[in-house]
Amino acid sequence: MNNSGYVPKDICFDDEGRNKLIKGITTISKAVKSTLGPRGKTVLIESPQHTNNITITKDGVTVARSIELIDPVENLAIQMMKDAANRTANSAGDGTTTAIVLTEAIIMAGQKYITKDHNVTEVVRYVNEYKDKIIKLLKKESQKISKRKLLDVATISANNDKVLGKIIADAYNKVGRDGVVTVERSQTADTYAEVTNGIKINRGYTSNLFINNQRKDECILEDVSILVCDSEISNILQLENILKHIINKGEKLLIIGNCTTNVINTLAANVVRNGLKFCNILPPQFGYKQHELMQDIALAVGAKYFSEKTGDDLSLITPHDLGKADKIIVGQDNTVIIKEGEISNEIKNRIEELKVQQENTKDTVARNFINERVASLAGGIGCIYVGGNSDVEQKEKFDRVDDSVCAVRSALQEGIVPGGGLALYELSDYYWGNCNCGDETVNQVNQNEKAALAILADALKAPLHQILENAGLDSEHVMSLTDVDQETFRLDNLGFDVKNERYGDMLKMGVIDPVKVTKHALTNAVSVATTILSTNAIVTHARIHEEKEA
Repeated sequence: MNNSGYVPKDICFDDEGRNKLIKGITTISKAVKSTLGPRGKTVLIESPQHTNNITITKDGVTVARSIELIDPVENLAIQMMKDAANRTANSAGDGTTTAIVLTEAIIMAGQKYITKDHNVTEVVRYVNEYKDKIIKLLKKESQKISKRKLLDVATISANNDKVLGKIIADAYNKVGRDGVVTVERSQTADTYAEVTNGIKINRGYTSNLFINNQRKDECILEDVSILVCDSEISNILQLENILKHIINKGEKLLIIGNCTTNVINTLAANVVRNGLKFCNILPPQFGYKQHELMQDIALAVGAKYFSEKTGDDLSLITPHDLGKADKIIVGQDNTVIIKEGEISNEIKNRIEELKVQQENTKDTVARNFINERVASLAGGIGCIYVGGNSDVEQKEKFDRVDDSVCAVRSALQEGIVPGGGLALYELSDYYWGNCNCGDETVNQVNQNEKAALAILADALKAPLHQILENAGLDSEHVMSLTDVDQETFRLDNLGFDVKNERYGDMLKMGVIDPVKVTKHALTNAVSVATTILSTNAIVTHARIHEEKEA
C-alpha cells in the first residue's frame, strides 16, 4: 500500500481519448434522447430511493443523473453531459434533453467537418460567435405569451398532459407574471393547485389566544397595522408609543417580531379580556435569509424595518413607521398578508433588481430563494400538489409538473418561438443557405469559419430530427414542405405537429417552446461540445484490477 499520497494516472491522447469520450456521449445521449417529444419513450431506472427500487420517467435530467459508466474516460464524458443538462435545468428549468441532443450533434458534426487542415481553436471560436448570433435572432423572433399560449406551453412541457397543463396554467394566470408557482408532493392521490393572493410567511401565531375564528383556528383581521422588526421585544413598554395610538384609535396590530413570553402573554391577555385586536408571529427563515425577507415584507406593506443590524431603536417607533394591510390570515403554521391595489414603483424596481440577481446566480437553492422574495413582493404565490396512486407514478408525474412549471416561467420571462425543434431547424437552413456573417457568403469566409457553420448547420437540425424519429417518421420527407426565406430570416412557423400528425402554423397549433429554454440548451451544449472537440489529452486515476491467485 502506498502511504505517500501518490495516485497513479492513466493518460489518453488524441483520437484514442476523443473516441472514448464520444462513446460515453453516445451512450448517455441514446438513453436520454429517446424521451424527446410528444411520442418520446419512458425510461426505467433502478432507483434505491423509491418503492420497489424503480423510477419511471420521461424527464431528461433525471435519466442523465442516473447514468454512471465503468470506463473512467467514458464516464468523464457522462459527467460533462450531466453538467450541460444540470445547467440548463437550473437556468431555464426545462430543455435538458434538447441540451444533450445538441451536445452530441455538435460533437459528431465536429468529427465530420474538422480535419487536420483546420485550426480547432479557431473553429471553436467561430462556433461560439455564431451561437451568439443565433440566440440574438431567436430573441428577435420571440413572441410574448398570451393566456392561450401559456396553456399550450404548460401542456407540452408536461408531456402533452392536458389536465396537468390546465392546472399549471390556471395557477400562473391567478398569481400573475411576477408571481411564483412551486411544486410539492400531495398527501393524497389527487393533483391540485392552491393559490395565495398575498404575502405568505411560513410562521403562525405565537399564542392560540390570538385566534378569533375558532372554526378554522385562525386569527383573521382586516385593515391591519403591521410592525416589522428582528430585535427581541422583551418589554411591553418598548411598544408604548404605538400601542397607545392603536388602542385609542380602535385599530388592529400585527407584530412580526420575536417577543418574549411575558410580552406575548400581555398582548394575549388584552385580546381576551379587553377585546383588543393584536397578533404576533415570529420572523420567517434564519440568518441572512431572514434579514432579506423582512426587508421585502416591510417594503411590501410600507413599514419601516427595525433591525439590530442597522442599530434601530424600537423605543423610538411612531405610528408612521407601521405598515398597512387590507387583511391578514394567521394560522397555526402560516400567515397570509393581503394588500390590494397597484404595486408601487419602488417595489417594481426591487423585483427587477432581484430578477437580474437571479440571472447571475447559478446555485439552485439561492435561485429558489430569490423566487420566494419576488413572490412576496408581487403578492402572488401558487403551489401545485402532485399526487399519484403509487410512489412510482407520483415521482414520474412530479418531474413532469416541475419541468412544466419552470418552462412556463421561462416563457413568461423571454417569450416563445415555434416548438418541436422548428426554430433551430429553420435557423440551420438560413445560416447554411445564406451565412449572413457581416455580409459575407459561405464562399468568402475562411475554412475554419466554414467548418464552424457546417457544424452548427448539422447540429441545429438534430432536435427536430430526433422528435420525428421518436414518432417513427422520416424527418426529411416531413419537412420537405417547409421553406425558409434565405434573404432575411423570418420564422414562417410552418411545421409538423407530431402529436396530431398535421401540418400548419406551429404557434396557432400550440406547438411552442420558450426562448429561454432553447437559448440555455444551445449555450450549454456548445460549451460542453467545444470543450470536448478541443481536448487532446485526458488524465484519469488508474484503475488497478487485482488478479485472483490460482
